[in-house]
Amino acid sequence: MHRSRLYALIIDAPRDEAEETAAFWSAALGASLRTDPAEPEFTGLADVVPGLVTAVQSVDDAPRHHLDIETDDVAAEVERLCGLGATPVSRWLDCHVLRAPGGHLLCVIPVAGDSEVFEATATRWP
Repeated sequence: MHRSRLYALIIDAPRDEAEETAAFWSAALGASLRTDPAEPEFTGLADVVPGLVTAVQSVDDAPRHHLDIETDDVAAEVERLCGLGATPVSRWLDCHVLRAPGGHLLCVIPVAGDSEVFEATATRWP
């Protein structure tokens, strides 16, 4: 048995457009911007949806959106999602990038958010 939950909505923007993208979404959603020197590729959009991280990620690729799913068992969640039709794309540290049916990307990551929120909202899978 393991648990997982939707953790983040990430707006991927080409590196040279990330700052402008973050400014746009900040103004559009009325959200203040947050940065963390430890993760300079991310600019957080504060409190857009309670309990859901929303951020702009600077990428070396095309603009798109992707979801992050946090879990207490990465291998089991990747296996579950692949059983539903997702296909592995890549892996970076503990982040497994998958492509869902329809072509959308998602990342499966270890629990990254508040442990109390995870405990209260995660779905238990057999």
